[in-house]
Amino acid sequence: MPSCRGNEGLDHESYETWRKARKHPSSARRLLLRTTVIIPTYNERENIEPLVTQLLALPVGLRVIVVDDNSPDGTGAIADRLAVESNGRVGVIHRAGKLGLGTAYIAGFKRALAEGADLICTMDADFSHNPRYIPAMVEKIAQGYDLVIGSRYVRGGATSGCTFDRKLLSWGANAFARTLLGLRAHDTTAGFRCYRREVLEGMDPDAIKASGYSFLIEMLYRVQRRGWRVGEVPITFENRRLGTSKISRDEIVRALGTVLRLAWARLTRKPI
Repeated sequence: MPSCRGNEGLDHESYETWRKARKHPSSARRLLLRTTVIIPTYNERENIEPLVTQLLALPVGLRVIVVDDNSPDGTGAIADRLAVESNGRVGVIHRAGKLGLGTAYIAGFKRALAEGADLICTMDADFSHNPRYIPAMVEKIAQGYDLVIGSRYVRGGATSGCTFDRKLLSWGANAFARTLLGLRAHDTTAGFRCYRREVLEGMDPDAIKASGYSFLIEMLYRVQRRGWRVGEVPITFENRRLGTSKISRDEIVRALGTVLRLAWARLTRKPI
């Protein structure tokens, strides 16, 4: 094995990783990053097993944490079986009931950070976020970004199978949030994200007042306010294949209230 400064004592596998890092720095850094994907679930028995199977087959050595809100349809039991069969690559957090998307993310963040993850990704369980985009998101983090969003609204991004009304609602919500909060990302409500651990360590997710999908807007606002670098990767957002949507009118009202609250904080320069 060649001898070079900084690679003494490496086994063959480690040496090959070091060699690739010299030739393709960002790709090799991606190989060295420990990635965890958080999937909040409620009544996703049709989707959870094929989704986890696809995630574990990706060319990114990742771990999956399922955060289940005591799904009546048995999603949590399926996740437990997958955890046993995965040789430690799947973990499950069981919660007492339907406690909300925001607190599910927070529970997953805490577990992933405690387990030493370098990157923490979040995605929906309904295949609206296709696992095939995760390597590109991890690659962009390796290029120097702190938060990467799987985006419908950058060049190359799209939606599939959504009604006109839903597209209009999504577009309007994004335009509203971007305008009032000065957000530079195009897809501000996307739950398909990848965070560098330092971003989450530098924040206090428990201090976020928003719940549900508005949690995503507040997280992005706080990340940008702290000067972290935000990037986007184009994806095709696909309407859920199986199960029912969790978006309600109450969620929409809460998101509106969150944007107005943060806009007032921005106007008055209130610290966050």
